[in-house]
Amino acid sequence: MQELLARLKALDPNASLALRVIACFDELVRGGVNIQGLLGAAASLSGCVAGFAGHQSERTLRVSPDGQSLKGIASAPREGSLAANGMTVWLERQGPAHVNDAMILERLALALAIRSGHQADDPLRRLGDLLDANVDVEQRRATAAKFGLAPHLKYRVATLPLFATWKQHRDLLEDVVHTHYGPLHVCVLRAEVKHLDASPCGIGVAAALDDLHRSLATALVSLRLCAAPDVPVVVADDYGGLIDLLAQCSVDRPLLDVEELESVMQHSWAVRTLDALLRSASIRDASRIAGVHHSTMQARLETIRDVLSFDPLDGIGRTRIGLAFLAWRVRHSSALDLPPPSSSR
Repeated sequence: MQELLARLKALDPNASLALRVIACFDELVRGGVNIQGLLGAAASLSGCVAGFAGHQSERTLRVSPDGQSLKGIASAPREGSLAANGMTVWLERQGPAHVNDAMILERLALALAIRSGHQADDPLRRLGDLLDANVDVEQRRATAAKFGLAPHLKYRVATLPLFATWKQHRDLLEDVVHTHYGPLHVCVLRAEVKHLDASPCGIGVAAALDDLHRSLATALVSLRLCAAPDVPVVVADDYGGLIDLLAQCSVDRPLLDVEELESVMQHSWAVRTLDALLRSASIRDASRIAGVHHSTMQARLETIRDVLSFDPLDGIGRTRIGLAFLAWRVRHSSALDLPPPSSSR
């Protein structure tokens, strides 16, 4: 599936997106995600409210694109609904249907049928409660016990967009969890696990059960530092305390030095040049890493110095430019961007 997706991506963006929809629901079913999580995935992929109604149980559930369940009962619209397997699913879209709406409904209905077949009453797994600092600590500990997590061990949180591509999907503790970036595929790993065969994927710091919200925060930053295909997985450990600092920064109101850096980043060479400068001990080494002549690197550095109010290679300036560059990458991350669906014609 993933190989076919890669081949079609360049040929037909709509076909590529349809295959991402299929792959997304395949991975969520494999992970045993609950009904609300599946509806959240459909809502996120379509950009509108997704609904479900059981024909026998009379259970109705509606979920918004940000993963929140909605109050009130809405009947399935005439257009944009599908009745199958003893249930009706729908998308509450304003305006014409998008090209992949039918595919989303089809895969949602199939995933819900498979999920209901595994466990008819579908109790909410509430993995999100385990990762929410606002939830009472005793309740979080009780939730961890239900999941079989040992109180004396440390764990990591991994975050992925719903459309992430998986090379191999083993058994994991996972679910779709609401975050301030919308619904994300979230997994809880043992502390020694620092890799998943999926892209893009951010893996947080190891933390005790009471501090898993911190691991989630660092996993979210790590995910936004991903830049597939060159950087498919980012582990928070590789950045140490910098990840903690970035996790406390707002994307809308970033570090002060980021605003200055925006002017530098207008140059097509800026990303590769700054990355090389930060990974090297000298301008000559940076030239080699960036694949440019020493004089070219020197000229670029002078351009950067002319724009910034500090020297990026002088003492504390190197720390400032390094942190600002990471914050800029988080601010301009495309790791969570799904190709926009077009309207059907």
